[in-house]
Amino acid sequence: MKQKLYINGQEAAAQQYGSLRSPYSGEVIAEVASAGIEQVDQAIEAALEAGVVMRKLPAYRRAEILAKVASLLQERKEEAARIVAMEAAKPIKTARAEVDRTVQTYQFAAEEAKRIHGEMLPLDAAPGGEGRLAYTLREPLGVIGAITPFNFPLNLVAHKVGPALAAGNTVVLKPAPQTPLSAYFIAKLFEEAGLPPGALNVISGDGKLLGEKLVQDARVKMITFTGSPEVGVGIRNQAGLKRVTLELGSNSAVIIDKDSDVDAVAARCVTGAYSYQGQICISLQRIFVVDELYEAFVHRFVALAAALRAGDPLSEHTDVSSLISEAATKRAMDWVEEAVQLGAELAIGGRVDEQGVMQPTVLLHVPAEAKVSCKEVFAPIVLINKISSIEEGIQQVNASDYGLQAGIFTQNIGKALDAADALHVGGVLINDIPTFRVDQMPYGGVKLSGTGREGIKYAVEEMLEMKLVIVNRNK
Repeated sequence: MKQKLYINGQEAAAQQYGSLRSPYSGEVIAEVASAGIEQVDQAIEAALEAGVVMRKLPAYRRAEILAKVASLLQERKEEAARIVAMEAAKPIKTARAEVDRTVQTYQFAAEEAKRIHGEMLPLDAAPGGEGRLAYTLREPLGVIGAITPFNFPLNLVAHKVGPALAAGNTVVLKPAPQTPLSAYFIAKLFEEAGLPPGALNVISGDGKLLGEKLVQDARVKMITFTGSPEVGVGIRNQAGLKRVTLELGSNSAVIIDKDSDVDAVAARCVTGAYSYQGQICISLQRIFVVDELYEAFVHRFVALAAALRAGDPLSEHTDVSSLISEAATKRAMDWVEEAVQLGAELAIGGRVDEQGVMQPTVLLHVPAEAKVSCKEVFAPIVLINKISSIEEGIQQVNASDYGLQAGIFTQNIGKALDAADALHVGGVLINDIPTFRVDQMPYGGVKLSGTGREGIKYAVEEMLEMKLVIVNRNK
């Protein structure tokens, strides 16, 4: 398969192509176009010209197009899931769940397209404002540069493309190098749904080269990025007055009180820690358990983690498969070794099987300075540490450079609400894991976890400009 670029509503050849390989088997999936600066320029220009059409496209038409894409994706669910499973090594049952969420995300975007409005302002509330009518309009920004990661190659694209088009903007999308096929797949669905040519352009290739062009080009009015804090900070520094939304890293944590149901909470935490091999921005990485419940919780959690099945992402039985690259696997193993050298106890895992799949790993009594504690691990590794109180747990959670989401399990409503106030994160989950997300909720973090919010309604607001209109009726 030879995958070309997608510019101005049609495929576009590139001078260079690279082999895309399965992270699990190593087999070549496709030969994928690698765009140069010239192709990025063409994509931006196409988006700029299409902006004239999109600004005039009525809300109901934008909604119809987005709803049609949701319908087409539902019809081709299995095909889309297999693309995700192959290029991202996401277990097929997890890939199907991502497709389901992506359908919902575009449905939410279709609904939000019809809810964009301004407001009337009472200018006569101030002296001199008598006899004047004032109202606000919400207008599209223009060209949106969307840079997406590998871990949700369909749904995180939808969280940028959906609200951008709902608001009447146009998009130049740069997907992650390992997962471009999902982005090209969805672009063809938009073409089939009747999106004007140039409103969505997809360019794959070198992330630094293409990303810097999008960030620095004056025709691009906003950058929406999901990825590492290092790259996100660089984008923020280069963007100048461009609007920027950054969804960056995390080392999400949960606090477990002594009155929690061990079996239920351990099962939920295993889901949060090992879904898609831990390669989720809000993957559960740190678990803090009060000392009365610690031993029982560890015993149950380890047993459930040991029962997970590793293997081929296309197998219906697989729970955990390969990390996105050999380099990612080596880094994760190095971090486990470092934690053990610093005094942590390896309860389970910490090895790579004959297929190259890192096994679900549990570390106990991990020092705060270990990388698996203070950085984003993005691997099937979770630490479980003992705490003396909920207050100590809150301190441990907050002692992080990140702050995306955190959870607390307790039957004491006072403790729960106190924790919600005290936790310095973008979202607090009471009696649930921080890995929970539905696609209409506001989603984003503080500190190194980013700036701005996603979640369709909130992303649409980020992608609109307010204009004030005043009519003097005194003449």
